[in-house]
Parts: sequence; structure tokens; C-alpha cells
Amino acid sequence: MKFYNTLNHKEEEFKSITSGEVKMYTCGPTVYDTVHIGNLRAYTFNDLLKRTLSVNGYKVLHVMNITDVDDKTIKRSGGEKEKFQALTKEYEAKFWSDLKELNILPPTKITRATQYIDKIASFIEELLRKDFAYKTSDGSVYFSIAKFKNYGQLSQLQNRELKPGARVTQDEYDKENPADFVLWKAWDEDDGEIFWHPSATLPQHGSGQVRTGTSLGKGRPGWSIECSVMSTDSLGDTIDIHTGGIDLVFPHHENEIAQSEAETGHRFVNFWLHNEHLLVDGRKMSKSLKNFYTLADIKEKGFSALDFRYLMLSSHYRSKLNFTWEGLEAARNAREKLKRFIAENQVEGEYCKVCTKKFYSKLNDDLMTPEALAVVWELVKDEKKSIGKKIATLKKWDEEILGLGLFDKFEIPAEIIELAEKRKIARVEKDFELSDKLRTEILNSGWSIEDLENNQYKITK
Repeated sequence: MKFYNTLNHKEEEFKSITSGEVKMYTCGPTVYDTVHIGNLRAYTFNDLLKRTLSVNGYKVLHVMNITDVDDKTIKRSGGEKEKFQALTKEYEAKFWSDLKELNILPPTKITRATQYIDKIASFIEELLRKDFAYKTSDGSVYFSIAKFKNYGQLSQLQNRELKPGARVTQDEYDKENPADFVLWKAWDEDDGEIFWHPSATLPQHGSGQVRTGTSLGKGRPGWSIECSVMSTDSLGDTIDIHTGGIDLVFPHHENEIAQSEAETGHRFVNFWLHNEHLLVDGRKMSKSLKNFYTLADIKEKGFSALDFRYLMLSSHYRSKLNFTWEGLEAARNAREKLKRFIAENQVEGEYCKVCTKKFYSKLNDDLMTPEALAVVWELVKDEKKSIGKKIATLKKWDEEILGLGLFDKFEIPAEIIELAEKRKIARVEKDFELSDKLRTEILNSGWSIEDLENNQYKITK
């Protein structure tokens, strides 16, 4: 397998640290609102990567975090503890629901920032001890990027002038100005009831020793430190793969590298894989432009989550994907054509080994999904292959990689069944004008209806 490694800015052959095992970390959502379709592209790419690793014989130990404390969750809750807890719980539940609808496999382990406060405090104390971090008069702790010589290697910022002493308190900041970033943010009035004051007995990170207390005052962790701690605690100092959207390269992932390697003394990640942006009608998604969509918006227009999954697979993860309703319509038509082919040809057979080798070779070449889908259609149209072989092969590919629900039965919407029943009554009453009108309405909705004996009917896609 070969993947494009953002760290070295080139495609490289993948080799895991431990034979037959992959340690993989994914930046999960900040649970202050419903995730949008751009976020969902990242998690679909992540799912595709994990499935590809699995079919290549790897056991994937996959950790995904939930950012349940940061500037956004605090602001959205107004600093009220009860509202904060309800908010994060609600949007995390919605996130997992969206992933399930998209056939995205769950991670091996889920971590939440609020459950790691003591371990985060210990990690920060170690960075202070090693002089990579410093305190300010208000009690906040910052990482000194001047102390970490390789800062900027991931985002290619090495040649950009650093600003000694410049600091950023907020979790997300100007991507053109690298500066010291906050590890522990001292409490202020805007935080309200959302704060911690670590004072428990803490294990000294990586040493096996135990010490009592902490020098950190009342406050909460910065965004980037959360991922470093959850990754190293769950998977060890060095992991095989770290994934995320291209927008996270700087500052988030750059900061993760700096604080992790400063604390452990080891390389943090061997392979960094990032997916490109999803645009809407050629523009960046924005609520102000009214082109901001969630999975619920897609479903309201009559599309399924798996239609959207097909659309995402039709574009390479490192290419910008331009979302349009016409494009989604084409994806739905393609997926439904595959489903009809399968539904009309339920014949058993053995899967095609030569075809499967070709299909997986496309995925092993940096997840070339457009080319893999081309192999799918090539198989469907191949007149030399038996129907049984085609069906068995498609079933294998869909279960292992595609996740498009191609073998799921068509679910007939209640409104279509209602129209069919009205038509049935019209036929009994010999109101053929109404019967034809209802038939046309059913056809225009993307369904067909076949009349059977005894005034029964059959609805198909």
C-alpha cells in the first residue's frame, strides 16, 4: 500500500510499527453543533482508509476523540455547567447517528477530553519541567514554539518568521501567524461554571512515578493538548497513522507534533493523512452564504445518506469535492442502478479473484476510489462474466469497502404506498383517469408500479 504522507509531502509505501497491526488516531468532532457535510467527508475518508487497511490483513486499533470542552462548547452553553453537559451529550449522539447512517464503522475506542483532565495536567507539568512551556501572570500555560526546532515541518512553516513572545489564547487562530499556543487556559468570567482545578494524585507521564498535586490553577485545557494526551495515553508515544481534514494541518496538528514530541522525546506520527475540503457550488461552505448543509438537509430533499457516501467515493480524498444537488442526483441514480442490477439478478456464485485484485490495487494506491468505482462498473458491464460471479463480487466489495448498502432491500416510503393504495381503490371503482394520474405521480417520484392478479401490485425502483 502507498499513501500520501503530509509530513514528507510525498506518496510513500506504508509499513506499520508492529507487524499486522495499525495504531490510528482520528480527530473527532467538537460537539457544540450538528456536523456538516464537509465534516462527514473527513469521517467517510477515515472509514475507507480503515476498511482498506483491514482487507490488507491489518488489525486496526482506532481511537477517535470527542472534543467536549473548548471555546465553542463553552460559548454555546453560556458557561452554564448543566447546559454545557446537555449540549455536548446531545450533539455527540447526533454525530454517532449520522455516522451510522453513512455505514461508517465505529472506532475501537472513543475518548472524551473532559475525562482526561488529570492526565492532561500531568502532561503539561512535564512540558513545564522540560522548559518547553511557561506560565503567564494570569495562570495560563503556553507552549514556546521557539524551543521546538522542528516546528512547522508538517505545514511547511519552517521558513516563516516566528514572533517571539507572541501568544494566542483562543483555541483557533490566524493561520498566517504562528505563535505560542495555550496549553492550560486560566479561568475568566466568560468561562462561567466550566473549569477544573487539578489537584489529584497524578502519574508523571511516561515515567511510572506518582506525585501529588499540580501547579495548575483553576481553568481548562487548550484544544490541541487534548488530542496529544488522548493519543499517547491510548496508543503510545508513536503511532502509525493520524487522520483529519486539511484545515487541521495548521495550527492543530502542527501543535500536536510539537507538544507530543517535546514531552516524549519520540516521533509522534509516522503517516499523516488529510482529506481536502468539500465546497458547495464552488464556494466554501458558510451559513452566511446559505450553502451550509447537514445530513438532515440532504435527507429532507429525498436523498439517502448512502447516496451522499457514493458521491464522496466518486472523488479522490485529496481532491476538492464540489457538492451540487445535480451531482448528488447523479450519485443517487448510479447507486440505485447498482441496487436494481443486484435486486433483479439474485444468483449465487463465486467472486472474481482477478477483478478483486484489480479493485483492491486501486485502493492500495493512495485510496483511488474513482478508479475503484470504475472497476465496479466495468464488472457490471462485462458480458463475459457470469451473473453469479458479478453478484458475489459486488457483495464482497460492498461489505468490505464500499459500504453503499447495495444488498439492502429498497425501503418504500409511506407516501408511495399511500399513493399505490389510492390507485388500487381507483382501479376497483374503475376510475381509470385517477388511476393513471396516481401512476404518473408514483413514476415521477422515482418508483414504478406493476399490476398483478387480484388487483394486487408490486412497487420497485
